[in-house]
Amino acid sequence: MSDQLSPTIRVSEIFGPTIQGEGALIGLPTVFVRTGGCDYRCSWCDTLHAVDPEHRDSWIPMTTEDIWSKIMELSGGKPLMVTLSGGNPAIQPFEGLIRLGRGNGYRFAVETQGSVSKRWFGHLDMLVLSPKPPSSGMDTDWPSLDACLVAAGDAETVLKFVVFDDADYAYARKVAARYPDLSVYLQPGNHTPPPADDDQESVDQEGLLNRLDWLISRVSGDQWFDARVLPQLHVVLWGNKRGV
Repeated sequence: MSDQLSPTIRVSEIFGPTIQGEGALIGLPTVFVRTGGCDYRCSWCDTLHAVDPEHRDSWIPMTTEDIWSKIMELSGGKPLMVTLSGGNPAIQPFEGLIRLGRGNGYRFAVETQGSVSKRWFGHLDMLVLSPKPPSSGMDTDWPSLDACLVAAGDAETVLKFVVFDDADYAYARKVAARYPDLSVYLQPGNHTPPPADDDQESVDQEGLLNRLDWLISRVSGDQWFDARVLPQLHVVLWGNKRGV
């Protein structure tokens, strides 16, 4: 069924082109489509404006055609990567947009915690699964995570973890061992998320760099040579500023 016959997509913001700031596509130019709504409530969420129901009134109902028109406007009609994020984009009906965009040469990546699987995952160029570690305060639904991998089919699928402490690091090792065929990306967590009603640009850059250094030491010391440790490049460049 086409998205044109489905409920509209709740959009928090569409912006770019900018660069992807983390994970397997770090540094790649992209347009972001950030949806509103999430089935998780992570303790350190850095996109509360797209998660907290208090901001529901700012989420704009958009059709597939509305979103596509905005992507075309921002990209100047030149195909590039489109990143679907949130919130949790997996709870939105994106099949029609992905089909329309890929038919015009655009590529699509989704970033999700793996709590909801959708058949349209199989039409993606990349599925980034970012299961939430203990510091988030959320539990992992393992059957749902497994279902996401099945739904992805031949789409390239990778694991990305936010790591704040030893417990998070151990969790990342556990999940990576469960899915040994997937590439693993680790990034230090940001302890200074913006308040839900403001764009707080400053972050504890020194703390982030110290945590990055610690994470590199852990990976090297454990000889976990398949994992890739990266900074959140967008945080390094722009702090917690929205829309970049």
